[in-house]
Amino acid sequence: MPGGLPMAEPGADRDGLTLDRLHLPLGPFLADWPAGLTVRLVLQGDVVQRADVDELARPSDDAAVEAFWVQPWLRAASGEPVTVGEAVRRRAAAHLDSLGRLLAVAGWPAEAVRAGRLRDDLLSGAPRAAVAPRLERLTRRVGRSRTLAWLTRGIGVVTAQKAREAGAGGPAARADGDVTARYRQWLADIRHDLPRLEDPAPLDVAVEESPRGPWSAEAPPSAALIALLPPLLEGAELAAARLVVASLDPDPEELVSRGVVEVARG
Repeated sequence: MPGGLPMAEPGADRDGLTLDRLHLPLGPFLADWPAGLTVRLVLQGDVVQRADVDELARPSDDAAVEAFWVQPWLRAASGEPVTVGEAVRRRAAAHLDSLGRLLAVAGWPAEAVRAGRLRDDLLSGAPRAAVAPRLERLTRRVGRSRTLAWLTRGIGVVTAQKAREAGAGGPAARADGDVTARYRQWLADIRHDLPRLEDPAPLDVAVEESPRGPWSAEAPPSAALIALLPPLLEGAELAAARLVVASLDPDPEELVSRGVVEVARG
């Protein structure tokens, strides 16, 4: 381990050849990567032979913070008054945040920046009339892109049944398909939420799902998304593996947020 860096070592390839194997960690501070997530890969060439996800360290009660993207659901679950409009605004912004990362990984930085600006506008409380035309242009341009669809088609297929077996819900389960299906599901969900940004009705956490699926402190939706990663990454090329992670975009904060820590500690 010269200088503390892992060296390649020989190992059997899937095709019966003997190739060098390289141990490569991805995360937790990689650009356009879920913050806090570490996936350790074993590569032969640029193909993932094995993938393991590091367990997240659970903080103490005092150190835990509320996960940002599910704050409306956490507050509503604790009895605070939260409106549907506030929740769907946060959910649409979360999908734009995820979309921006995927577009950046896919090599479309201009649209990634536009997604990030729309995300920030939603979070700052911009009225529907101010963001609707720009959101429509973004969803139409990204959703109709043949190049992006070609680049992501057939990668990281998660059927609805596989998602249910893993305990995953939300966009990943509804998409019932590959990376292309998942980012198009985000776009469809954003368009669905747009008319409800100012809905004053009280939030029912059993009816409105959080950005990554039905919210439960006992089983945060991102836990199931993280569990899906290792079998999806094995056999994928490194560039495709990054697209798979970006298209599921689990939020590690969900697993170590204050509400989850309190439930875990009883």
